[in-house]
Amino acid sequence: MEITKTNHSISPLEKAFQLKEHGTTAKTEIMAGITTFMTMAYILVVNPSILSATGMDFGALFTATALSSLVATLVMALYANLPYALAPAMGPNAFFAFTVVIGMGYSWQTALTAVFLEGILFIILTFFNIREAIVNAIPLTLKKAVSVGIGLFIAFLGLYNSGIVVTGMFHVGDGKLDGVPVAIGHITSGSGLLALIGLAITGILLARKVNGALLLGILTTTLIGIPMGVTQLPESLKFISAPPSLNPILFQFDFSNIFSTEMLIVLFTFLFVDMFDTVGTLVGVATKANMLDEKGNVPKAKEALFADAIGTTFGAIIGTSTVTTYVESASGVAAGGRTGLTALSTACMFAIALFLSPLFIMIPSAATAPALILVGLFMMSPVKEIDFDNFTDAIPAFLTILIMPLTYSISEGIMFGMISYVLLKVATNKHKEISPLLYVLTALFLLKIALG
Repeated sequence: MEITKTNHSISPLEKAFQLKEHGTTAKTEIMAGITTFMTMAYILVVNPSILSATGMDFGALFTATALSSLVATLVMALYANLPYALAPAMGPNAFFAFTVVIGMGYSWQTALTAVFLEGILFIILTFFNIREAIVNAIPLTLKKAVSVGIGLFIAFLGLYNSGIVVTGMFHVGDGKLDGVPVAIGHITSGSGLLALIGLAITGILLARKVNGALLLGILTTTLIGIPMGVTQLPESLKFISAPPSLNPILFQFDFSNIFSTEMLIVLFTFLFVDMFDTVGTLVGVATKANMLDEKGNVPKAKEALFADAIGTTFGAIIGTSTVTTYVESASGVAAGGRTGLTALSTACMFAIALFLSPLFIMIPSAATAPALILVGLFMMSPVKEIDFDNFTDAIPAFLTILIMPLTYSISEGIMFGMISYVLLKVATNKHKEISPLLYVLTALFLLKIALG
């Protein structure tokens, strides 16, 4: 009778997430999940803002962002029982919009197809434990440099989209250009001024360690933008409504270009960035939470990688870019989150956000620019771990970081970094530091250059 009584006393949450075993409580986990959502909810505005530059419907993108985050985070919660949240990734969304579509001239339907194929490949690679092998083949120095380069690229997008900086080039006749590539924009009024105000507000909130600083900064800046005439209020002030329809972007695939050399490079870049974002986040957050096992490995890493693979595949189907594990999950872990109940709480917050679309859609790009700039800051931290005294590591890392924002292309930065890494290592008899797979990747990049 005592055994039966004991079994009945176990709560469903305890049974599902093993709270006592992980030294936590339901209240702690739920609050941690809300904290994680507050620190990453900016993606509900920023992701549609970036992807809509391709001509995709903003409202549909809002729904796709929230729904893909919800589904992927649910998989993390219920399958992996880990406190990580997922959403469309910063970096890959910029690559999707500004490199693949605007830069290379592909349609956003083709770009979605590449993301869908990436998700399928991730599911296969994760099932056969190949993702870890691919990640290990890439030099650690370049992994860190990619994060830093993407950070600068994202920050530049925020500065440019808000008007804080503008192109300084102008025509002087006969098709010639004069001036400087980039100059300070109109920052004494309008969008540029509002973005600077938002940057100051958000920076102060971060410095004071306020939970949800990025989201609070976006909302505060949006309100300030109303009397400035930058924020345009909707015709109806009804903020609770059904989510915008997914129809404009649902199942919008185009397989006609998937066998071209450029699309192989695009697919590889999506794979590359997502792999390193996800693995790096898993390791970093698990370390912060003292969750690594005795061998220094992330517990249930395979299950966690499945969550982002399923999230990416599902996200492409409903119309958004690569879904990955968010480093902002560290905020929930710092608040005590240790199990999938934290992730489940975050997923519930995304479900609620689905019905608040008018509130998010009215937010201007000037209000999201500070979040973009400061997310760029967050991604800069790996630069401290690059050995700048070892020139065979430092030069490729520097080129990777420099080329990305200057060429407006993440893939170009990766290409220059890898080619220079292999070249310098071979020239200095350090070829043992190069994996066979890296030679293959470098050969593909050289082929792309040769083919123009």
